[in-house]
Parts: sequence; C-alpha cells; structure tokens
Amino acid sequence: MEAIITVVGFLGTGKTTLLKNLTTNYINKGWKPFVILNDYENAHLDAQQFTEQIAPKQVKALSGSCICCSGINELRDFVNRIPVRTKGITLIEANGTSDACSLMSFLGVGLNDRFLPPIQISVVDVKNWQKRGEYNELESNQIQVSSLIVLTHTENIPKERLNFVIRNIQKFNPLAEIINTDKIDISLIPKLSPSKNNAKKLDHLKAHWSSCSSDLPNLPNLDCIYDICNALPKTILRVKGCTQIGKNTKFTYFERTPNGKVTVRPFNGIPITGAKLLTIGPGSEPELLENAINISLLKHNEVSN
Repeated sequence: MEAIITVVGFLGTGKTTLLKNLTTNYINKGWKPFVILNDYENAHLDAQQFTEQIAPKQVKALSGSCICCSGINELRDFVNRIPVRTKGITLIEANGTSDACSLMSFLGVGLNDRFLPPIQISVVDVKNWQKRGEYNELESNQIQVSSLIVLTHTENIPKERLNFVIRNIQKFNPLAEIINTDKIDISLIPKLSPSKNNAKKLDHLKAHWSSCSSDLPNLPNLDCIYDICNALPKTILRVKGCTQIGKNTKFTYFERTPNGKVTVRPFNGIPITGAKLLTIGPGSEPELLENAINISLLKHNEVSN
C-alpha cells in the first residue's frame, strides 16, 4: 500500500525545503514520489522547482483554493488518479494557512484502498514559534494532529529557547515525535501511525486570508526586488515573485517570509503563467502590488538616467 504524507506549517517555516529534501532522499533510495503543492496563488511557481528532481508529470500544483476545505474534493480526486507505482509515495504540501486538523479529517475519507491512512508532518520555525500574535492559534492548530514535528530555523538558537518550544509543542500535541530536520529517517516516515491526539477545534475563518497576484515586468536590477518587498506592508505575511533581471534571459525567483527576510535564487525554467508577483495576507490587493512595482521601476529608471 502507498503512504500519503502531508506537510503542514505556518508561512515561511520551511515546508518546501523539507519537501525537496524528502523527495531527493526518496528518489536516492529507489522510491517513486509524487508531489502535490497547494497555494492560494499560483502554486505552479513552487511546483516547477521540483522538475529538477522528478518529471513534470509527477508534480501537481493546486492553486486558488484551500485543500483543508473548498479544495479537498479536487485534492482527493487527484490523489485517487495517481498511477500505481512500485515503491510509490505521495507527498503533499498544504498552504501555510491551512486548517491542518480539518485537512486530516477530510482527506482520509474516500481514498482508494491502495492508500494507507494519511500521515501529517508539521514544520515548526523554532525562532518564531508562538510569536505571531493573532496568528498563534492557527500556528498551534497546525501541529495538533501531526505524527511527526520537524524543527527548523534552529541555528544559533539558545538551548533555553529550544527547550521552551519543545515543551510548548508537547502541550498541544503530547503524542508526536519531535526531531530536528537533520535527524529525519525517511524509511520510518511511511511507517508512522495517524495521530490519536485530541485537537482543539479552530474557527475555520481564521485559516482563510486574502491573496492576489499581479504581472511583473522585467526588472532593471536586483535592488528592485528588495524595494518591492520592502514597500509592501507587514500585514502581508508572504510575498513571492518570479521575473527576469536586466538582460539576463533566465528567470529569478524571490520571496519575503513573515519575519521580513528576502531571499533570491535562480528559477528553474520559464514560469508557465508568466512573470508574477504574489502576496498572501491581510491587505493583499492588486493595486497595492502594482503601486509597489511602479514606484520601484520609477526610482531605478531615474537613477539610470
């Protein structure tokens, strides 16, 4: 029977990085993973990055709805259509605001008999755990029915902080195994049992945020990326984008995490939806994105002239 592993966690905790590592390790051990990614806006941007590891037909992007509710039927139907493989495993990344408890209660209903009951892995950012103000309840919800909790962003974290986070996690989910990213044993993950922890129900509306996207023109230089990210208000918790820089024919991907950190890296191939700027969080409006883009372009065009 084939295991289904869902990866959940708050925005910016490192879910996609973990998923990439799992995918690579499973491939190296002779497994045949199928990867599904969910996001409010253009999940294709993240999905295309997996084509460096596996064939495009083994990656599926689900955009525009949340798989913990409105998108659950689409997710379930797609999982049931995944081809049978020897040593197959299905890896699903939920968007960063998913109601993880609802996702697990709904996903396992109606799956084909060839699949094992879904297992959930939560990713926890140790540095920012329960420092998210009004979003703390959503963050804690995302660990309550997980069988395994993976700690990230542990670099230079004091031992006192690490121990506090672990104790706090155990209050919400005393049954889960808690490990650092580098301690994952991929051979044991498919053998995990579904969580039997009693979860506290979340007001489902707290898992639904505004999101939007805007076309992104070629940018004259990398500084434009930082200007755009800095111009968008902190209420917008996640910023993603992909475009060409200067005369470079290859595309560049960038993102701003909830703590304000901006990272830039090469993009694999050409984005199938074209160059885009995407945001998730209160205040996400196309006019806001377009204004940030225009101000940045005006600034750098004036400098170049």
